Amino acid sequence: MRFFTWILFLISPAFFSKSERSSSLTQGISAVALDVKLTPPIEKEVIGPEDFVAFAKTLIGTPYVYGSTDPSKGFDCSGFVYYVALHFGLRTPRSSADFADFGVTVPPAQARPGDLILFTGTDASQRRIGHMGIVSSVGNNGIEFVHSSSGKGKGVIVSPLRGYYEQRFVKLVRILPAART
Repeated sequence: MRFFTWILFLISPAFFSKSERSSSLTQGISAVALDVKLTPPIEKEVIGPEDFVAFAKTLIGTPYVYGSTDPSKGFDCSGFVYYVALHFGLRTPRSSADFADFGVTVPPAQARPGDLILFTGTDASQRRIGHMGIVSSVGNNGIEFVHSSSGKGKGVIVSPLRGYYEQRFVKLVRILPAART
């Protein structure tokens, strides 16, 4: 039903005159907004960090494709995070830069799997968020994260937070709710 609503919303304005288009567009927006409000809420408490990371790891090997959220084509870094979160019913920003003020900032000493890790773009002197991934493990070897890289790995890979990425590290954010005790 939602797919049909989007198709109707996207196509119908092309078939109306300019004045009808304005009215149709307003009605289409109302219908889409209504559709979203009627969608039952996801029980976010049931998302375990281990499930979040396990699903992310199933995408290892998916190629890097700029601007994509489609696993059949590939992902960019934020498209990868967006796709994984959406799989669990979580709505997140689509752009890595928009994660600067999203979620709860977590100190590196409190990092846990499922947290998002944010980096500068390729120019580490510019502190603007330009890359991101999902923390996959925290242990004696430090933090490892799964991400879609445009670099040597060219696609979804797991990397340690060392060297190149350590220099670009900006912060960690938590988007998964804490488990109930």
